[in-house]
Amino acid sequence: MGEIVGAGLLAHVPTIVLPEETRLELNEGKEITLVTGLRQLREDVFERDDYDTVVVLDSHWATTVEFVVTAQQRRAGLFTSEELPRGMCRMPYDFPGDPELAHSIEKFADKHGTWITAIDDEYLPIYYATINLWKFLGEGLPDKRWVTIGVCQTGDMEDHLRLGRALADGIAATPGRRVLLIASGALSHTFWPLRELRDHEASDPAHIFTPEAREADHERIAWFKAGRHDRVLDTMDAFWKHKPEAKFFHYLMMAGALGERACAARARQYGAYENSIGTGQAHLWFDRPEGGWTASPTPVQESAHA
Repeated sequence: MGEIVGAGLLAHVPTIVLPEETRLELNEGKEITLVTGLRQLREDVFERDDYDTVVVLDSHWATTVEFVVTAQQRRAGLFTSEELPRGMCRMPYDFPGDPELAHSIEKFADKHGTWITAIDDEYLPIYYATINLWKFLGEGLPDKRWVTIGVCQTGDMEDHLRLGRALADGIAATPGRRVLLIASGALSHTFWPLRELRDHEASDPAHIFTPEAREADHERIAWFKAGRHDRVLDTMDAFWKHKPEAKFFHYLMMAGALGERACAARARQYGAYENSIGTGQAHLWFDRPEGGWTASPTPVQESAHA
């Protein structure tokens, strides 16, 4: 029986893969903590040998009539971003996939009233929401398998929770799998207009597009740290007003796999909450509680944001 042994809501912003001198130039001479946070996360989690597969829930890959899960034996090539080819150009990647797991996830679509297809086409595009995190967390670990699932642009909250439920069942039905989930994407996600953008490239949260969006992000980070996934899910209508990346579908898929409102896993944060040209970014990692993803946590005093 397979199991999910860890999960994270992680930022993939282009800035993290820019040369260090460029990052410092954009950030008033200081390193962005999204970079140092990923380096520490790799050391704490991804360099361990207690998992074999990473599943990325990719907020940049939008499908239309079904969910798609990658099923290649191996993915390798050079990646240049259509969005920012100056900053993400001819980036090499090479990692094994997990076809057995992909097809297992596909089999649970009907049970959960959704549509999932495993695709092994070697020409299937790949996106930097996967590549940028692999560069930090997977490169140099050749035995770790990476699989990607896209969001579905015609789906809603319930559809993405259903995908997560099928994902959890597919993992459980794959013998011996120990899986890490990555919800790759931002919190609030409104960019500054082009003519103003270069005045807001530093990571200081003062540059988040609105104070209200910044406060909404802080509120949810506090809930995640308290293990209150129920509050995050129950207030999605309010959060959508601040335009979270991909409607927060990357997180909703992960939540569906971890027990939804019953999930009690508390986040630990790697690096600070930071701005990226108006958008809210953070690295939040959830270890599986000793009693399982839906085990009640030890009571703690909640944050003032909660």
